[in-house]
Amino acid sequence: MHSRRLKQMAFEDLTEFELRLLKWISASDFVEVAWSTKRAADAFKVEEKEVYEALASLTSKVRDNIHIYYDEGAIRITADDSPEA
Repeated sequence: MHSRRLKQMAFEDLTEFELRLLKWISASDFVEVAWSTKRAADAFKVEEKEVYEALASLTSKVRDNIHIYYDEGAIRITADDSPEA
């Protein structure tokens, strides 16, 4: 129960953009289709720097809910937008 509350608090600390980005990644397939920061920035109408900052923040705030790795020459990302993950 304590762990679940901590995860809920971490989700409450996310900015609106961080939460939107996490939900978008969770609903998308960035394992089969390589991640593109430029496409993400275009989709959210923000600068690429904002996407990089949000990704870095997500790996800190909700590290159990996002996995970023490098495979076959590209960045791959999986995410779960549920606080219970």
